[in-house]
Amino acid sequence: MDIKHLLALASACAFFIQPAAQAQAPSPRPLDVGFVYVSPISDAGWTAQHDAGRKQLQAALKDGVKTRFVDKVAEGADAERVVRDLAATGSKLIFTTSFGFMEPTLKVAKEFPEVKFVHVSGYKTAANVANVNARFYEGRYVAGWLAGKNSKSGVAGYVAAFPIPEVLQGINAFALGMQAANPKAQVKVIWTHSWFDPSRETEVANTLIAQGADVLTHHTDSNAVALAAEAKGVRVVSYNSNMASSAPKAQLVAVTHHWGEYYTAAAKQVIAGQWKTSTLWGGAKEGMIKLDGFGKDLPKTQLTEAASMLKAIAAGKLHPFNGAISSNANKVVLEKGMMSDAQLGQMNYLVQGVQGAIPK
Repeated sequence: MDIKHLLALASACAFFIQPAAQAQAPSPRPLDVGFVYVSPISDAGWTAQHDAGRKQLQAALKDGVKTRFVDKVAEGADAERVVRDLAATGSKLIFTTSFGFMEPTLKVAKEFPEVKFVHVSGYKTAANVANVNARFYEGRYVAGWLAGKNSKSGVAGYVAAFPIPEVLQGINAFALGMQAANPKAQVKVIWTHSWFDPSRETEVANTLIAQGADVLTHHTDSNAVALAAEAKGVRVVSYNSNMASSAPKAQLVAVTHHWGEYYTAAAKQVIAGQWKTSTLWGGAKEGMIKLDGFGKDLPKTQLTEAASMLKAIAAGKLHPFNGAISSNANKVVLEKGMMSDAQLGQMNYLVQGVQGAIPK
C-alpha cells in the first residue's frame, strides 16, 4: 500500500473516530449548592422562604446546579458539623441561614478555602465568606402604620425571639410606623428566646392578647402567632411569609422575604468563576422585602397609602428612622436626620412607646 492509500485510510479513520470521541466528552458537573436551615421546612415562615429561594435557584439554573439542604440545625456545634459535612461531601457554595450560624460558618470556611460560603444575617465576612441580609425594618414600618390604622385598643403585641439588632430594628420600626398612624399607640414585647418554638409562640401570643393587644406580630419562624390571632379574633401582621391561609380573617398584611434572585446570582458567579466576597443589605428597592396578603376588609385608601409608603422607602424618600427618636428609657438616640446603616447595625434599645425591656 503506497503513501497516498495510507493517508486516505488515516483520514477515513479520523472521520469516524472524531465524532465518537467528541460524543464521549464529559459534560460539566453541576455546581453542588448546600443550604443549612435552623428550623424545619413548613408551609410558611423563615425557613420556608429560604427553601423557596433554593427552589427558585434550581428552576433557574436547571441542570447547572444540584441543591441540597439540612434543616432543623441547632445554632452552635451542630451547625459547625453540618456545614463541614456539606463542604467535605462536595458542596462548592453553601448558604447558612441563621444569625447563630455565623461563627460556625467562618470556622469551617478556613478549612475549605476553595468553597464559597454565604451567611444570611450577621455581619462578618472573610475571603470566601459573603454576608447578605434584608432590610426587614422597611416593611415593618409600613405594616406598623396599617396596625395603627386598624387597632381599636391602640395596643399591639410583638412576639420576639432574640434581642439582636435585626430584631430590635423590626420592633422599633413597627412601633414608629404605628405611632405615625396613632401617636398614642403602644407595642408590648415578650421574648421567646427561640427562633422556632410554636408552643411557646402561641403561649406568648395569648398572653399579649390578655394584656389588651388587638393586633399581633412576630419575629419568630412559625405561623403559630397567625393561628393564635385567628383563633382569638384579633388581627395579625404575619412575618417571613404570607400566612393568609393560616389567618384568613385575622391577617392585616404580611411582611415577606424573597431570597431566590440573590441565590441564583451568587450561583451564577461561582459557575463563571467571578464570585467575590461581598456584603449586601437589600430591601424594598432590591425586591427582597415586600408586602403581601392584605386583609380583604382594608379600605382602598389604606392599600394605596401603604403601597405609596413602601415605594417611597425603596426610592430613598422615606426612612423609618428619621427625626428625633428617643428610647423607652428616655435617652435620645437620634437628634435629627436619617439614621445611618452603622447606627442601625448597633441598635441596642427599644424606642418610646414600646413596653418591654431587652433581656441581658
